Amino acid sequence: MASFALHGLAVSPGIAIGHAHLVSHATLEVAHYTLREREVPREIERFEEALASVRADLAALRAEAGAPGSPTELAALVNVHAMFLEDPLLAEAPKTLIRERRCNAEWALVQQMNELVAQFEDIDDSYLRERKHDIVQVVERILRALMGKPRKFGRKAGEKEERELIVVAHDLSPADTIQFKNLKIAGFVTDLGGATSHTAIVARSLAIPAVVGLHHARPLIREDDLIIIDGTRGVLIVAPDERVLEEYRLRRRELELERSKLKRLITARATTLDDVDVTLMANIELPQDIEQVKKVGADGVGLFRTEFLFMNRDTLPSEDEQYEAYRQVARAMGGKPVTIRTLDIGADKTAGALGAYRQAPNPALGLRAIRYCLAEPQLFLAQLRAILRASHFGKVQILVPMLAHAHEIEQTLGMIELAKHELRERRCKFDEAIAVGGMIEIPASALALGPFLKHLQFLSIGTNDLIQYTLAIDRTDESVAHLYDPLHPAVLRLIAHVIQTAQKAEMPVAVCGELAGDPAMTRLLLGMGLRQFSMHPAQLLAVKQQIVMADTEQLSAKVTRLLRMEEPERIREQVERL
Repeated sequence: MASFALHGLAVSPGIAIGHAHLVSHATLEVAHYTLREREVPREIERFEEALASVRADLAALRAEAGAPGSPTELAALVNVHAMFLEDPLLAEAPKTLIRERRCNAEWALVQQMNELVAQFEDIDDSYLRERKHDIVQVVERILRALMGKPRKFGRKAGEKEERELIVVAHDLSPADTIQFKNLKIAGFVTDLGGATSHTAIVARSLAIPAVVGLHHARPLIREDDLIIIDGTRGVLIVAPDERVLEEYRLRRRELELERSKLKRLITARATTLDDVDVTLMANIELPQDIEQVKKVGADGVGLFRTEFLFMNRDTLPSEDEQYEAYRQVARAMGGKPVTIRTLDIGADKTAGALGAYRQAPNPALGLRAIRYCLAEPQLFLAQLRAILRASHFGKVQILVPMLAHAHEIEQTLGMIELAKHELRERRCKFDEAIAVGGMIEIPASALALGPFLKHLQFLSIGTNDLIQYTLAIDRTDESVAHLYDPLHPAVLRLIAHVIQTAQKAEMPVAVCGELAGDPAMTRLLLGMGLRQFSMHPAQLLAVKQQIVMADTEQLSAKVTRLLRMEEPERIREQVERL
């Protein structure tokens, strides 16, 4: 196969070298050919062998999903696939088609899949309707087995090292990528996606290279192709020759060496050259991420994205289940602050058990985050009670996303008081003085901070959505990704305004968006006056390295001049010189 390269958006740095594992939710196309009568029994036997192979695959995955520390949602997903595999409409009906039409097994299976998917599309219930994707995934497994290309997560005979797999997909949801935490994935590439989509954010949290927005990678790459991901430059190389392969192996070793050097900073204080202390917190998605937080010596958890507890499952997590997750994190941090964000569902973050919001014509501007929670008070109260109960076991704070109006702040605080009242009646212990903060991620909230300063105890700037809403750019849409610019003068002035206004009011303010974890932006934020950063654990040491080499007094004067500039290119040049 001739080597070729594709260029996309670099969303998670690093270099991965491995074999392609194709994932797709698209309708599959297979060849159709007619069998001779005597070939039919062997074709049915071939189909049954493929089913047996997939059953064995799922059994192995079920065992892996049951390992300690694995989320229960992964096991549930495998069980759903196993259930569909045993359904007569997939396991028996294709054999009838093979006998009656003397067709090949692949074509018979896809015809049956299309019929099943059509039936599921007519179902009114949104959760059941979405199960059509599970059917497609099960059929893809069977097809790979029929074509002699089963899913390989282990070693080939004679191999000394485990094969590194690179996921290749048309698109991946955050719910898909969160499952990579329990699989040996070296990296991933997708046709769709933006640099700050939540899928890209999860890739960075896993510290695995990723390139998105490639447009046509999925149909051009074959299962098991050797590929290279350059997650720093946004390049994908398929079937590299030995010279290119050796060059990238060398670059990967150099990157690994640089990362190992950063480990020397784990115990060092995050203090600038002019003796200014900076707080470095970590963002997490699930309780098991705490191990990574501790490894890099973070000062606490600045953002616990609780929506990931709601994904990849058939039912809502109960109050007790949420409480156990929050308590686990609070206790593990041993008195260091843990900021738990209330449910921020919507836009590209979906959960099957919360299907109603999917009908919104524009999810990014619809019923999401705090708007959804206030519209579903019982769900919101259950989460608030769980967070409050966990506050008895550590320094827990509540962070409310996507606030824009004073009445939303007042309603939220009223709900928190109601949750406290219910817990008092149940004689449950909690922190009566728990701090409540608000996320600044809408231009309206950045420009009208009065109600935030009056009613809340801290602020956290979510730069991902703030940039999206300021520039009217869908951050998940690769067709406008080039317009997503963190260094747009309007964006920088909004961030600087929030930081400076909060400081004057002596209110703690942090940045928890992707800007906080970008070492190229660290000096800019320090010059704006930011003293609390929150980012993925994998990015923390690189940011600390920038902090210990910075002088905030000098940076402040330079950034003040920079903020007066109008041209993004001049701003970019000045940021590089900081």
